[in-house]
Amino acid sequence: MTTQEKQKKPKKPFYKRWWVWVIAIIVIVKIASGGDDTSKDVQKESKPATTQPAKETQKEEPKKEDTKAEDDVPNEYKSALKKAESYAKTMNMSKSAIFEQLTSEYGEKFSTEASEYAMSKLEYDWKANALKKAESYSNTMYMSKQGIYEQLISEHGEKFTEDEAQYAIDNLEADFNENALAKAKSYQESMSMSPEAIRDQLISEHGEKFTQEEADYAIEHLDK
Repeated sequence: MTTQEKQKKPKKPFYKRWWVWVIAIIVIVKIASGGDDTSKDVQKESKPATTQPAKETQKEEPKKEDTKAEDDVPNEYKSALKKAESYAKTMNMSKSAIFEQLTSEYGEKFSTEASEYAMSKLEYDWKANALKKAESYSNTMYMSKQGIYEQLISEHGEKFTEDEAQYAIDNLEADFNENALAKAKSYQESMSMSPEAIRDQLISEHGEKFTQEEADYAIEHLDK
């Protein structure tokens, strides 16, 4: 075959060449395998994420141990606690006075154990109770500052601690001159006492325990 005939020999079409098909097969395999991975990624991304409920919206349920402990408390103990709360809220009593009332044969007659349980569970502002008691003594019985203090801490009185009683006295708003005058008028009207006898009774350590100035004010303003 001459050089001219070789040049005139027709070339094979591109798609009939063997290496073209090899490359095509490789590309198809790659696409197929890549498509699977892509679909897996898409499935992973499209899978809805599980949302955890916010901590703030979760209600804390009481522990089983706490519930069981409450169930194990005898009814007598629970009743003693309710009585103690009532005395503290409605009668403004001291902690010691409430305990004695709970156990007293002339009071509530609770057992010592039930009363001790009640007082251990009772949370209250005893200073505030002392102040309310002090206000009551001043407003209704016209007592002196010293007389109120001693009544608050007395074993035969309110049985508050010294700190609680002092808090009450320090925060008590009262006009003790007027209290002394009210007491003086009471002695004059009910016992027909003389001004000097009334003065002595007002300042006496065994009487009203007003100061000398308060007693003098009362006598000066007493009806002659």
